[in-house]
Amino acid sequence: MSFNVAMDGPAGAGKSTVARAVAKELGLIYVDTGAMYRAMALFMLREGVDLKDSGKIAENCTRADITIRYEDGVQVVCLNGENVNGYIRTEEVGEAASVISPVPLVRENMVRLQKALAARSDCIMDGRDIGTCVLPEAQLKIYLTAGSEVRAKRRYDELTAKGEICDLQQIKADIEDRDYRDMHREMSPLKQAEDAVLVDTSDMTQEEVIAEITKLCGQARA
Repeated sequence: MSFNVAMDGPAGAGKSTVARAVAKELGLIYVDTGAMYRAMALFMLREGVDLKDSGKIAENCTRADITIRYEDGVQVVCLNGENVNGYIRTEEVGEAASVISPVPLVRENMVRLQKALAARSDCIMDGRDIGTCVLPEAQLKIYLTAGSEVRAKRRYDELTAKGEICDLQQIKADIEDRDYRDMHREMSPLKQAEDAVLVDTSDMTQEEVIAEITKLCGQARA
């Protein structure tokens, strides 16, 4: 039986960075579900699909073939055969991903792929509904969070380090808006699984968070 770790939490909590580091430390496969939704969002933006029209989103999502493969230990997200790692981390794509993710047909397609990946691999998977919906039987469930101001500042620092001009208050507003949408959507809302370990990273360094999650994984795997 595969060893699976489910990590959920709001936007900007650092799930991807932490999960990737822990996977490398423990020899697990890292499955970035957010990247998969971002690839779908990129497809919709490229195709000019009206993001206010859930019917159009559902109609077009079946034309997007989204797969994950590994090259030299690095996860590569492919959209219709194209490596789109370099295109899916913008704020525009992130916002679009939050809009399309509640569409039932989009989620059905994604969950099917995610379950298949977990069934054949020892993995750590992060997202919004992994512990509650995708991998409810995971041996370890973690809910990673931080205050919205802390998450906004981290995102601001990340973007400005890349040379992007951005507004801290706008990023905070976007994060809080995304939190509300994620937590109040009808299908698979963001919430902490009853048996998940809560890890609030507001006052923790990245190294401390990675060490804590690695320790929890070791205990669950023993």
